[in-house]
Amino acid sequence: MSAASCLLTEDQFLCSICLDVFTDPVSTPCGHNFCKSCITKHWNINVQCQCPNCNKVFNKRPELQVNTFISEMVAQFRQSAQQKGKKAELGNTEAEIQQMIQKRRLKIEEIKRSVELSKEGADREIADGVQVFTALKESVERSQAELIDTIKEKQRKTEKQAEDFIKELEQEISELKKRSSEVDQLSQSEDHLHLLQTVNQLEETLSKQMKKVELKRVQQYAVDVTLDPDTAYPKLTLSEDGKQVTYGDVKKTLPDNPERFNRFTNVLAKQSFSSGRFYYEVQVKGKIEWELGVARESINRKGQITLRPQNGYWTIWLKNKTEYEALAGPPVRLSLKSQPEKVGVFVDYEEGLVSFYDVDAAALIYSFTGCSFTEKLYPYFSPDNNNKGNNSAPLIISPVNHTE
Repeated sequence: MSAASCLLTEDQFLCSICLDVFTDPVSTPCGHNFCKSCITKHWNINVQCQCPNCNKVFNKRPELQVNTFISEMVAQFRQSAQQKGKKAELGNTEAEIQQMIQKRRLKIEEIKRSVELSKEGADREIADGVQVFTALKESVERSQAELIDTIKEKQRKTEKQAEDFIKELEQEISELKKRSSEVDQLSQSEDHLHLLQTVNQLEETLSKQMKKVELKRVQQYAVDVTLDPDTAYPKLTLSEDGKQVTYGDVKKTLPDNPERFNRFTNVLAKQSFSSGRFYYEVQVKGKIEWELGVARESINRKGQITLRPQNGYWTIWLKNKTEYEALAGPPVRLSLKSQPEKVGVFVDYEEGLVSFYDVDAAALIYSFTGCSFTEKLYPYFSPDNNNKGNNSAPLIISPVNHTE
């Protein structure tokens, strides 16, 4: 096997979707091979389960298992390539670092351009406001000044946020340059093990930094959300401030108004959103089952409900303490490194995006992409049943503390 592997080339181990060496290779019934995550994402996005190579359509989504033979071949190929190419790896690492630096420079230019466009819009908005208010009576002149101050304050906040992001990106560029210098020095050393450890630490540090930057970006769209008692299932108990919901064993006598869920342990927020972006966080600590997400205004709230985008629900849930799923229809099983104690929900209405984050780990849990929103969206919550006291902890809408 060792002799044979030397004759193999990298092209023979490339996934045709990501064009990279296989990671957890799996085989479709038609005999083609892909990375497990690549083919899973491909089928999640497309309506039909179809082979990307031969276009064979599968009526039922195949259950994919890792091809251990190909996986072992890939491992041996990587080991052989690593032994032959420490210098080549150094070159690739340097190229990747320079590419990261370039991406961040482009991001800085993008943010600066965004600030310029925002400022131009603010100037136009001020001019329009002045034109309107000068035509009114003297009694509304003070409103004109308030409008200008509001717009300027909004612009100041936009510029401040942009400055903060630029500083973070410039700091990362500085760190990358420093690491690049270290890699160059280490390349002249015989301590290859230390070099590889340094590269791995760099990649891990950059990954964590980028996750924090991404979470910080969406947290700037935080909104104040409170629960709507008129929508709550009769066995749910809401706190006076509308920030907590728990399940009770006694079913309260409440009017069965059209907005109320009458069969499942659900409740919606009072606030709705029909444009722009919004974000909120929910504490799920101590619970073994819960559901979170957003729902459109016209959802069915009576009788049997199936949570999936086709029915107007974009949600994830935890069942049986450890089973996380995105209810994408069919559900997508989620493999998380840690159990979230606080979940962030971010929606970009125009982009058609619903994302869920593990706030403490600053990690993306799952994203619904390519959604088409045409109605008002409401934050959706379900604490699920008490489970004999094992799931009695409340769902708590938490204030957003921006990541450091």
